[in-house]
Amino acid sequence: MRIDLHTHSNVSDGTGRPAQVMREAAAAGLDVVALTDHDSVDGWEEASAEAARLGLAFVPGIEVSARDGWVSIHMLAYWPRPDDAPLAGILALTRDARIGRAQEMVERIAVEFPLEWEDVVAQAGSASTVGRPHIADALVERGHFATRTEVFDEILHNGSRFYVHHHAPEVHDAVRAIRAAGGVPVFAHPGAHARGRVVPDSVIASLAEAGLAGLEVDHRDHDPTQVERLAALADRYGLIRTGSSDYHGTGKLNMLGERTTSVESYEALLAQRG
Repeated sequence: MRIDLHTHSNVSDGTGRPAQVMREAAAAGLDVVALTDHDSVDGWEEASAEAARLGLAFVPGIEVSARDGWVSIHMLAYWPRPDDAPLAGILALTRDARIGRAQEMVERIAVEFPLEWEDVVAQAGSASTVGRPHIADALVERGHFATRTEVFDEILHNGSRFYVHHHAPEVHDAVRAIRAAGGVPVFAHPGAHARGRVVPDSVIASLAEAGLAGLEVDHRDHDPTQVERLAALADRYGLIRTGSSDYHGTGKLNMLGERTTSVESYEALLAQRG
């Protein structure tokens, strides 16, 4: 059984419709696939219907934006109740904050690279969550850069002068909110230091006490040292080890099923559903 628990559609910053992601997952030989768009559940219904048609086991998920101080954290939430009011409120606040943040970044970028907010809106289309990838795509469309990856490497990384922070819940609060909504929280790419600062081991220990279920250990953005560190932390704190592609369609090089979760880990996650 091949299990990929981290994918994105154009509801957030992926490039394919939710149903398309499911079709691509089936073509990649996956048996279980999660849709985990940023701070949104809007793709679940479409993805679930297509997964059922294809014979895939569908896992409804969210990649919840959070923070520890100034460190950005992404928390995967599997099987939360979509009608849970406190969690829905957190997600709505974050989505609204992302829009203001994106507009400020466009203003900064436009001083050096001709760019309008309408360019970003056109790239976002019907996405529930507007983010840096849409800004990157607008810059590519304008001809300033060749690829989304190039834009991030040059001007949209966390340390860039164009970068703007946005509201996100404190990560321990996010974990507790996910648990209260019946969800199972897994820390997404916790060792991806190339994206920016990562949290120390002590934060992972305190998150385990707050209800964290697992660590996404096997991820393209983790070098062997980080994989070893995170695997040891998972063992130390009784956390479930997962692996995922973090697929974004043509928006990133990541390929469906390039990292997977074991059946044992998947069953352990299932057992924690609220």
